Amino acid sequence: MKVVDLNEMRDIEAKTFGDFGFQENLVIENVGIRAADFIEAEILEEKSYGEIIVLAGKGNNGADALAAGRHLRNRGYSVRAFLMWPDDKGSDEYQKQLGMAANFGVKISELRSVDALATYFFQTQDEFLVIDGVFGTGFHPPLSNYMMEVFEIVNNQSSITISLDMPSGISGDNGSMGGNAIIADVTLAVGLPKTGYYASEGAKRSGEIAVLDVGFPKVLTEEGDKYLLTPERVADLYRERSRFAHKNTFGHCLVVGGSMGMTGALLMASDAALKVGTGLVTAATWEENFMEVTSRITPEIMTGLIPTEKDEVDSIVKGLKRWDSIVIGPGLGRSKKSRDTVLQVLNHFAGPVVVDADAIRVLSLKEDMEVFQRRKAPTILTPHMGEFADFAGVPKQNVLANPIEYLRELVDQTNSAIVMKDSCTYLGFPNGEVYINYFPNDGLASGGSGDVLAGMLGGLLAQYLPEKKVSGMFEDKQKIYKALCLGVAVHTLAGKHAAEQLGVRAMTAGSITEHLTYAFKELDAFLE
Repeated sequence: MKVVDLNEMRDIEAKTFGDFGFQENLVIENVGIRAADFIEAEILEEKSYGEIIVLAGKGNNGADALAAGRHLRNRGYSVRAFLMWPDDKGSDEYQKQLGMAANFGVKISELRSVDALATYFFQTQDEFLVIDGVFGTGFHPPLSNYMMEVFEIVNNQSSITISLDMPSGISGDNGSMGGNAIIADVTLAVGLPKTGYYASEGAKRSGEIAVLDVGFPKVLTEEGDKYLLTPERVADLYRERSRFAHKNTFGHCLVVGGSMGMTGALLMASDAALKVGTGLVTAATWEENFMEVTSRITPEIMTGLIPTEKDEVDSIVKGLKRWDSIVIGPGLGRSKKSRDTVLQVLNHFAGPVVVDADAIRVLSLKEDMEVFQRRKAPTILTPHMGEFADFAGVPKQNVLANPIEYLRELVDQTNSAIVMKDSCTYLGFPNGEVYINYFPNDGLASGGSGDVLAGMLGGLLAQYLPEKKVSGMFEDKQKIYKALCLGVAVHTLAGKHAAEQLGVRAMTAGSITEHLTYAFKELDAFLE
């Protein structure tokens, strides 16, 4: 599903009203109907509340909320609308919806003080369902002290809060907060999800996202450059596996890492590469750790040494073509020999390389940009937010505030695919596309989760290489990008099943690999 920033949404609205002749009041009416449908079916049929409270701002978001309240009132529910700015005339659509709501029996209360709202909540013993229509995507900081206090009362007293298009107080573009904001249990996206749902405070306050189809033309809502990562995106690639293939058909992935005290990272990455269906996996480590690795490794995984002497390095460099993909970094260490090894792989391997963890830490954009730009084969960087900021040489708080902007800039600078990991993971590709994988799971906040993901990505890349190469250049990078999307999606699904069966506290990075079978079964069921 396409995701938009506010400028893109305004452009869709302008074309809908201009080129397609759709009226703004029809969109507002559709928002009211769809929102009322969702609230009734998903919430009110399961539990009853006292009065449904509508917080109505003075713009079209307030008009949307009044329309939803009117439709709920018409279905027999008790609805009260609090007007946030009773002395302000507001938009024309707001005035129309206010009159219609009153005529349909919605109780209208002019909110003139914080104390009045607090008194209403404290004197009423019922549980409250609140429809937030104060700002929507039209919010611009700063937030007044008055509104901060209003939001604090609502957040403390509401039993369930439904925000229309955006939790009030949150930027629709980057999820930043203006001092305080509504904490939504559900945000009903008008037409399309907004980028602000997935970044900064927006990710913490938007709750569940449900998209309302309010009549925008599909030709305007389907094509873009930012999408949610969904099973549909990976379906055609996932179907490609043949029952009549042999181990060499499914590729050979080399995983390089495992310094002193960090061999577990190499083992987890290698095991994950194997268990996403890769035909052959080899784990290579430093000589001093080799015995430990061989004593602990899964029997099906082959082992090797990372060369350090010049003649050994030259020999290995010549033989790199034996592998279809390389993962480098899990537990590799941050020494000069680690940096030299990473650069050797990037400079001489003519296949996809997943650069993870310590391999990112020993590089920097300032020093190594040309190394990335010279590579003809796909390079994949898999940093978490801190690694991303250090590699790019920018403050972490800047990346958190504008993840897509910084992601795209680094993709362009390195000509690499980047998987930027956080509670919301962003995938950026050199073709300009960005995929958003929003599935917060604190069970994944455990050492080794990133190593497992890196191994999965390397294993899938080995299996799904483009069939045709010209002068060492991959013709079909789209297949690479889909393999990365598949890896992130499967990692997320396996993490979900691990959390459901073990609980988020008990699950570990190894639990993700152990639950891959459930993730693949879920994809199979989706494709039936």
